[in-house]
Amino acid sequence: MASGRLLLYSRPGCHLCDDMKAVVEPVASQLGWTIEAVDISGDAALETQFGSEIPVLFVNGRKAFKYRVSAAELRQRLRREPLPSTS
Repeated sequence: MASGRLLLYSRPGCHLCDDMKAVVEPVASQLGWTIEAVDISGDAALETQFGSEIPVLFVNGRKAFKYRVSAAELRQRLRREPLPSTS
């Protein structure tokens, strides 16, 4: 089964990050999407790129949401997103 990819940039101790993870994880699971959480705190380049924007969520490699997302917004976005082909 094909699944899309979600990439969530965050850091420990970030309440907005925790809030976004709490929304993204169950929606991703329900809709069959893969989620990868990346802690930017150990990477100077990622800190420079995303430090003031976290959390930031990428859908299939494209920035989709930053700071906050509702379950309804995420479901709507993921349902519009084409899944990679399995061939």
